[in-house]
Formats: sequence, structure tokens, C-alpha cells
Amino acid sequence: MNNSDSIKIVDKLVETFFVAGKLSLKIRSEELIKKVKSDNTPVTNGDIEVNDILTKKISELTPEIPIVSEESSQNKENKNLENFWLIDPIDGTYDYINGRDEFTLNAALIINKKPFIGIIYAPAKDRMFYTYGQNSSYEINKGDKKEIKCEKASKVNEVKALSYSDNLKSEILEIHKKYNVSNFTKMKSSLKFCVVASGEFDLYAAEPRACEWDIAAGHAILINAGGLITDFNGNEILYGKENFKNPSLILRRSSNI
Repeated sequence: MNNSDSIKIVDKLVETFFVAGKLSLKIRSEELIKKVKSDNTPVTNGDIEVNDILTKKISELTPEIPIVSEESSQNKENKNLENFWLIDPIDGTYDYINGRDEFTLNAALIINKKPFIGIIYAPAKDRMFYTYGQNSSYEINKGDKKEIKCEKASKVNEVKALSYSDNLKSEILEIHKKYNVSNFTKMKSSLKFCVVASGEFDLYAAEPRACEWDIAAGHAILINAGGLITDFNGNEILYGKENFKNPSLILRRSSNI
């Protein structure tokens, strides 16, 4: 896929994400229906309707590329995926259900098992993040567009981390110690990747948890803004793994945080 193709695809999807995000807020305020899936996680009619909008548009734009979505069984049994889309229609469903503002809409294009295109929208915050590919990540914040390059936005001697939980496990505490973390903030959704890419935070570390559709779009946005993502052993993270399970993760704003 060349640069002009990725620009056309992403720009069309950004438009669609704005529409889907607006709908997710409308559904939450007017007609939210909650259910529990077989894995004991919540799902809502908002998740399903957003998924339908995103998958329909992506299928129109790239009909030859398979789609794997959290909210669909399609293509999940395919063991040979190399070029494919990963969609998480609403990441942070608990926040979505409970009226909080950090939930996100997510889609990523994987090429040769690596994240290439990524789009993340936090509609309750009206913050859109996306990347066309290498060295080209952007944010639209309440209508204002800017390029993001992992430039530090916090104090020079302060290392700000993110965590999935308020209670840090020992291995996460060790990583925080290694990087001289000053303080950490709890954040559950893929917005973590975006605020590291924007320079608001410096680090996020997590033990193996969640699935590839939770991290792929953020991975693309962060690395194309100049950030770094590996597992705890420094290995590159690839996609299309068995059951789409994630390894451990370390996100860094730069090699020198």
C-alpha cells in the first residue's frame, strides 16, 4: 500500500469515526442496552452499532482485506493472517457504560503482521488520533489538527507513567523503578497509547492481558509518532498470534524518557 492510498483510507475513516463516535454518545444517553458475553465481559448495543458502521466502511474501502473485530466471530479462526484489519469498536466498555469519558473507538491495519494504519477516537473527549503510516501521526482536538511526535509535555525531571490498575504488581513496580517514574495515573482504554504519543505521559507497562484489537491502533499511532513498544524482554510485537492474545507491553515516549 502506497502513501496516497493510506491517506485516502484514513481520511475517509476519520470521517466515519466522527459519525460513529457521535452515535455512541447518543446511544449511551438515550437507549443503552447492556448484556454479558460468554467470557463474562460486558457488551452493549453501542458496541454492536459502532462495529457495524466501522466494518461496513472498511469493507467498502478495502474489500480484499479481511477484518477481525472483537465483536464478531468472522476470521478469528484464520491461522494465516498477515494483512488484515483489527477493530475494537468500543475499548473501555465499563467506562462507556458508567458514563466516563476515556472509552475509545479503534481500528488498525496490519501489514506483514505489523501495525501500519491506526485510528483512535475518544468521542466523550472529542480527541481523534490517527496515523497514515511511518512518521505521520496526528491529533484532532476539538477541531484543531496537529502533528504529534512524542515531544515531552511534562516537567523535564518528571517521568509520568500510566497504569491499568491502581494496584501495581511487583514486576510493574520494578519497571517503574528502572525508569525513575515520578507518579502514575490509572487509565484503562487505548487512550494510553495516544497520550504517550502526544507527550503527556512517558511510560506504560502491563503484564500479558487483553487482545490484539485492544492495542493495534495505538501501537501504530505511537510508533509512527516516534515512540517505542516492546514486550518486557525487548522483543518486537507482531500481530495475528494464536487467539490474538497480547504479550507483556512496555510503551515509551522515547529511549530517553
